[in-house]
Amino acid sequence: MNQLLVSKSEPIIDAEWSKEVKGSMYDIVVEGFRLLSRWIGRVWEQCAWKFSRPCKDAVPLDPDDLSATISDYEKVVRCNYSHEERRAMVELTTYIKGIGVMMQRSDTVIADALWEAIHAEVQDFVQNKLATMLRTTFKRKKDLSRILSDMRTIAADWMASTSRIGSEHNPKRGGDENNGVSFKPRPVAPTAAQVHCLQFLIYELVSGGNPKKTVGLFGNSDSEIPVNDMRQLETFFYKLNFFPHILDYTATIGNLTNLGFLWFREFYLETSRVIQFPIECSLPWMLVDHIIESQDAGLLESILMPFDIYNDSAQHALHVLKQRFLYDEIEAEVDLCFDQLVFKLSENIFAYYKSRAASKLLDPAFLFASDNADKYVVSPRRYDALFKTRRVKRMNKIFRENIDFLFERFESHDLCAVVELQQLLDILRLTYQLLAEHLSMDPYNVMLNEMSENISLVSFSGRLALQIFTEMQNDFLVNFVFCNTTQRYIRPLKVCQRPVQRTPVPHGKSSFYCGSYDLNMAYQAFAQLYSKFFGLPHMLALVKLLGSRSIPWLVRALLDLLTHKITSLEPMITELQGSLPKSMGLPPFDGGVAGCLNVIREQIMWASSSQKKGEILHCLKEIGSIVSWMSLLDAVLREVETTQFIQVAPWLGITPGNDGQAQRISTEDGNSPVVSVFNAAANAVLSHPRCLSPSSFLTMSKQAEAADSFYISNIQTGSVLDYTLAFMSASLDMVRDKWDPTPKTGFIDITASREFYRIYSGLQFVFCGEPIEESIGNQQRFGDSVSWGGCTIIYLLGQQLHFELFDFVYQMLNVAEVENVATAYLTSAERSKPAQYGQDLETFMENAKKSRRLNNHVFSMLKARSPLEDKRACAIKQSGAPVIKMKYSNTLSAFETLPQKARAMEPFSEDKNKVST
Repeated sequence: MNQLLVSKSEPIIDAEWSKEVKGSMYDIVVEGFRLLSRWIGRVWEQCAWKFSRPCKDAVPLDPDDLSATISDYEKVVRCNYSHEERRAMVELTTYIKGIGVMMQRSDTVIADALWEAIHAEVQDFVQNKLATMLRTTFKRKKDLSRILSDMRTIAADWMASTSRIGSEHNPKRGGDENNGVSFKPRPVAPTAAQVHCLQFLIYELVSGGNPKKTVGLFGNSDSEIPVNDMRQLETFFYKLNFFPHILDYTATIGNLTNLGFLWFREFYLETSRVIQFPIECSLPWMLVDHIIESQDAGLLESILMPFDIYNDSAQHALHVLKQRFLYDEIEAEVDLCFDQLVFKLSENIFAYYKSRAASKLLDPAFLFASDNADKYVVSPRRYDALFKTRRVKRMNKIFRENIDFLFERFESHDLCAVVELQQLLDILRLTYQLLAEHLSMDPYNVMLNEMSENISLVSFSGRLALQIFTEMQNDFLVNFVFCNTTQRYIRPLKVCQRPVQRTPVPHGKSSFYCGSYDLNMAYQAFAQLYSKFFGLPHMLALVKLLGSRSIPWLVRALLDLLTHKITSLEPMITELQGSLPKSMGLPPFDGGVAGCLNVIREQIMWASSSQKKGEILHCLKEIGSIVSWMSLLDAVLREVETTQFIQVAPWLGITPGNDGQAQRISTEDGNSPVVSVFNAAANAVLSHPRCLSPSSFLTMSKQAEAADSFYISNIQTGSVLDYTLAFMSASLDMVRDKWDPTPKTGFIDITASREFYRIYSGLQFVFCGEPIEESIGNQQRFGDSVSWGGCTIIYLLGQQLHFELFDFVYQMLNVAEVENVATAYLTSAERSKPAQYGQDLETFMENAKKSRRLNNHVFSMLKARSPLEDKRACAIKQSGAPVIKMKYSNTLSAFETLPQKARAMEPFSEDKNKVST
């Protein structure tokens, strides 16, 4: 083809070389026609074989429907082709259609070359070979010479000949017989009548008027024609058979690539007495479906080739059979098949790119430790040709369905599934990024916000945030306990959990998870690691999912729930305050640990015998769980803000100073580096004489100033835990008069105190003692959240020092310490007999030590984050902003050596240009 194009483009070329190139092109076309004819003949043969031998073990479309009948057409088509035969049929159809399309596209390029080659072939035979025959073999045979002369008269192009030789009249003037007549190549092919006449004359010449020869037309048994001449006539005779097909190039290709017969089934429609068969019985759709289901990468590019069978059958029905109803049936089936193709192909493409994304996000350490890491590697597939269809509506729908499925799956699990949700959404986001390189789809964030019902400008409680709050209210705060050592929430064992109504777990396709079975199992194993607890990984995933838009709403909803819990706790505390004895003091040291325990037990019968002690502890557990959950959230948010600060600090001109504080270094114009860069770029562009539209650069300069102001204000963000403590302090104002009454005498009531710390002290003593529920211990039942809730209320009421001085548990520990010191002064004989406390007392003392350590930790944290010296009572507006009401004095804590909390970050000063970290 390239040589042919060169011969057309060059003005001066070698005639012999051009003739050779065009002759080669003619031979290639003939060979192409032979291949197409051979292939389509094999398709015909296989089709006839299948129709003559129906399948004997046919299975209905629905194996569960035992009453279903199988038609004869299903037996010869749907049930009669194996997977290997379908693959071979797809490949053969691709070969036929591919070569046919390639030859059809080159029609205009090779048409002149084919005509010239045929013209040269005919003229060479007529003007040279026939002239030789007339001079030699048929010189004295007038009848045969007349036939040869007629052939030359019919087909010879004497206008193209440079030296006309009338060899049939004067053979001596012909010169050397080896030197034929020279003629110019002309793209003038013989007509169909000329070809037919030449064939007839050759037949008459060879047969001699006797068509019933036993040895064939060109048999040389009883003919007077020499063998060499007979071979030349035979060769030219068979070449004449190809000339009409080559001259009618387009029609020949259409006939050789016509596979429409694979669709027609009117005979079986009549015998089966049905209107139409389902598309599963249609051979073209069977081939397309085989390509999709086989997942064969080599066949994907041929997925549209079987649809040409519908084109061929429709062409035949409309132009040959002249049956419009057949055309309408074919058109309807094509529409249905193409819809199914788009549906299945979109699912396959989505699953493939989902697998690629999951494979990329898989932990390298897991791959390194795996024995068979190759099964997690996704082999490449070529979908580039299919992406040109640009059918993205289905892909947008798949993404929305996948997001909705992930949300429904999360709604059917507890809060621990938030890590799995975040992993699956990360995989889905990466899948979108990979597909976005080929398709123009809806923005991912738009689809995510749409499915999470968070698209309104005034909506902050999306579907995900509302589900998280619902889980925390109904399950997390109720059924989970907090472990302060591991900073995790877990479900206690052997505890009757409050039932939670959830939707059933939805069943989705593998493509809605990670794309393939192996990757699904790998990520499911990862999800199982985080399914039994809630900790920092879950909080980090929650922050990433909710973002800065929904987290404030969730915080405010939890704080409102905290206020409700304090309100519900108030009547129960009031009831216990009414049951306190008139006088209740700490036992003396001289009674020892056992005596002290007995005295305290008699004094706190009001707590141990109360029917609501379990309910009060459970309420304190929920309050403490909210406070500790806010502490985890604050730690994660600070980590995220620190990462953001490290990224934006160089652009804002913030660097560490010599005193360890962050300082802002401004440029010569007094702006940050990012503003200075964009201003300099805008000024440089404006000063350039060829600048036609400087407005875009001015806009970027203004946007840089807005970004600088935005990020500077975000650096000075507050703390979620500080806000929680301020909100809780404002909520406690409702019960402050009851839980922290002012002594009438102005002195501390030691024996007749009714303050909250006294109530909690008794409850803590009961908590460290015998189990409230017989099946499980108090620590396993309530966890460390009780201490978080009780100590936070005590601290915000300003009763920490009173609690540390007059707590019953602390008094028991103090008595035990005195006994240990006294033991050191005993004699060796007396020291060899250690005090025997008993199993219950040993357990109580161990629980008391744990409680004091936990209380000290909580008080230390509260002291560092919210010092009482700077504490102000405040109210909370409807918008959530704190309003300072009055400053109240509190009794100082015993932890005076703790570092003071750094003041809030002040605005940047023009003199010092420093900011506290």
